[in-house]
Amino acid sequence: MADQEASKITHSSHLLLDQPLLRLPYELLRKNFRGAHFHFEKEASSVKNLLRDTATGSLDGKVSPDDVVKNLDTMLARMRGMKRKLSAYAEEEAHLFKQVDARVAHLRELSDMQTVEDVKYEAWSRQRLDRLLVDYLLRHGYNDSAQSLATERQMEDLVDIDTFVAMSKVRKSLENGSVQEALAWCNDNKKELRRMNSNLEFMLRCQQYVEMMRAGAELKLVEATTHAKRYIVPFSSTYPNEVRQIAGLLAYQPDTTVEPYASWYSHERWTKLADIFVDAHNKLLGLPSFPLLHIALSSGLSALKTPACHSSQATSSSQPSHSTSLTTSVCPICSTELNELARNVPYAHHTTSHVEHDLLLMPNGRVYGKRRLEEYAGKAGLPDGQFKDLVTGETFPSDKLKKVFIT
Repeated sequence: MADQEASKITHSSHLLLDQPLLRLPYELLRKNFRGAHFHFEKEASSVKNLLRDTATGSLDGKVSPDDVVKNLDTMLARMRGMKRKLSAYAEEEAHLFKQVDARVAHLRELSDMQTVEDVKYEAWSRQRLDRLLVDYLLRHGYNDSAQSLATERQMEDLVDIDTFVAMSKVRKSLENGSVQEALAWCNDNKKELRRMNSNLEFMLRCQQYVEMMRAGAELKLVEATTHAKRYIVPFSSTYPNEVRQIAGLLAYQPDTTVEPYASWYSHERWTKLADIFVDAHNKLLGLPSFPLLHIALSSGLSALKTPACHSSQATSSSQPSHSTSLTTSVCPICSTELNELARNVPYAHHTTSHVEHDLLLMPNGRVYGKRRLEEYAGKAGLPDGQFKDLVTGETFPSDKLKKVFIT
């Protein structure tokens, strides 16, 4: 009964890791709809105003027939342009709905499984691992490798390559000292960033000002002052300290060592701007700050970790290579590959404990089941009445072992 409970799939827990799988297409659909609505309202308003002015002018005799024809041609051109833009939005919407269908079908496969022993679960888990690997590669800029893996596994609709590639381009432009791509992204998402209280656009405008000050030319200083009045001073109530520091840069050269002005001139600010952009991008689209692979790995390590895993006792992986399997621990956390990774994650918390009923306490303080010790002693070829510790390899006579009672 305990084995059945342990192997049972808790679907809600599985889906905690897969929230971005459905949330991101939903956020992109919202963004696509807002863009289509904006262009429709803008072009429709222009056409209506031009049509009204043309009709009124024609009735009053203020607009010549040639001008009426010219205005009609203009309206037709605007309508054709709006149709092209709306067609592009419609294609993007169809692509996103295709992704949603594929992802719902992928999760529906999991809902049809009840235990991890299901023959389909291994294939499903492998595909999820591939998704996590693609997510990790995309977040670290390995776009070509991510694309190759997604294509090989035939899961393009289950990963978000286009979104992360676009993010990667903006991030690299910031790391290379250009704010234009990031400002264009801010302009496309102005309302959402304002709702999030993001300081990204303000920091980008400040960096533009710093680069103008760094140039040092008199014309650039005048341009920097004008830039500050237009883009930075309006944020005085929101970021008063930063605005005062920006104003103080007028009194310091780029080679200054006085803080905080030296930090404003530091080239490391480009890396900081790239990090601010990535955080804003992920928050806007509901993406976690860390790769999903890290989250899954941390959860798995925590589920297996016990206080004994980081005790002073040497682990089996550190033993000589000639040690036999009889003295090898099967705990993954005790291995040298995972022990250090698991050091900072919390210990496992189990609401139900599974303990052997025939426990024996060894003189070294370790506890094992009697049946397991007997099987181990038989495999090790020990004489009758002798038992060996499964981890340390120490041998003790049976009269030195004490029975343990669980209360």
